[in-house]
Amino acid sequence: MVRKLVAAAVFLALPFAGIANAQDAAPDDGSLTLEGVAAVVNDQPISFTDVRDRARMLLLSLGGQQPSQEQVQQITGQALEQLIDEHLQLDKAAEFDLEISKEEIDGAVEGMAAQSGLTGADLKSQLLAAGIDPSSLEEQMRAEIAWNRVMSGLYGSRIRISDNQVDDEIEQIRSATKKTQYRISEIFLFAPDAETRTQAEEAARSILEQLKAGADFRVAAQRLSSAPTAATGGDMGWVSLADVSPDLAPAIEAASGPGLLDPIVVDNGVYILFIQNKREPAEATTKVDLIRLITRDATDENLKAAMDRITSCDDVQSVANTTQGLRAQPLDDINVDELGPEGKSLVENAEIGQPTDIFAVSGGLGTMYVCRREEGAEAIPSRDDLKNNLKGRELNMISERELRNLRRDATIIYR
Repeated sequence: MVRKLVAAAVFLALPFAGIANAQDAAPDDGSLTLEGVAAVVNDQPISFTDVRDRARMLLLSLGGQQPSQEQVQQITGQALEQLIDEHLQLDKAAEFDLEISKEEIDGAVEGMAAQSGLTGADLKSQLLAAGIDPSSLEEQMRAEIAWNRVMSGLYGSRIRISDNQVDDEIEQIRSATKKTQYRISEIFLFAPDAETRTQAEEAARSILEQLKAGADFRVAAQRLSSAPTAATGGDMGWVSLADVSPDLAPAIEAASGPGLLDPIVVDNGVYILFIQNKREPAEATTKVDLIRLITRDATDENLKAAMDRITSCDDVQSVANTTQGLRAQPLDDINVDELGPEGKSLVENAEIGQPTDIFAVSGGLGTMYVCRREEGAEAIPSRDDLKNNLKGRELNMISERELRNLRRDATIIYR
């Protein structure tokens, strides 16, 4: 799915207090005054209240600490551009008379909530408690579903991945295994000029604070990144320095070990990178599929009660979805060495379909269910998986191009 641009400096220069006060200044008849409008997209207004709600929702959805007013202010540009994109996406969907049902939107909300161990109703209650109208979330889901449906309908059947393309991809992967490789996840904030890059740096610092406070990187990438990897939680897979941009390679090579890197500014935006692991050429691999089950509780009572209800890997997600405070996170095709010495030992001592011992995580406790283990696995996906990945990558590029074209042709006025 295409992600969002960083806002124009003219908007971000406004004090945050003005965003909040604009709502109070609105007339009782519900109409928007000029001061209450952040932008106009093809004659459709976006209010400061919309922007404020979306900014706070974006930070709250990461699952880290309660965002400060300064952090919300830093992310308002991202929120505004996200709302502009959604207006354009819904306008395009309207050309095809697409209607997104309430059931589809509710299902998407439930899916988002499940990533934080909540139900859809819990998430909406959380938003209301924070002073955020849940309709902002529902409109985001509506635009996301509509846009994906339009892009898949227009282009999905036209994309053909040949055997030669798959062969080339396999050869590239095999070549990469002969070099030092890094397992990296990315968040990219697109900012095409100097002014917006300054604002992107502020947003990146705010996101980084949330990540260091325990926010889920995968969720942050899905919500905020404009890279094609956003759909997979920012996961770039195993890459060598030759596979990444020359602007990123020095910071990756200089990293002392796994962890988050400081924001990296490039010509067209800002990157946040998370180095998960590093491996030298020709290492033997043991691959596993895991589901990590996490609770934010200080005690293991809630987690143990959930584990008693789980009889196989198939039960983990459904139990997490129906248990307050639990979050399930699939980790597929993982090299056990990526888990570190302690995690590797836990996984190697667990039977297939069974959980590891309970361990401490940032702000809570967790366990990992071992769903598959393959000894000595070659680090190359199947041909079907590669074909699907290539098709998804091409569809993402087409979607990005189409959204850029919509922006170029639209009338967008920043207030």
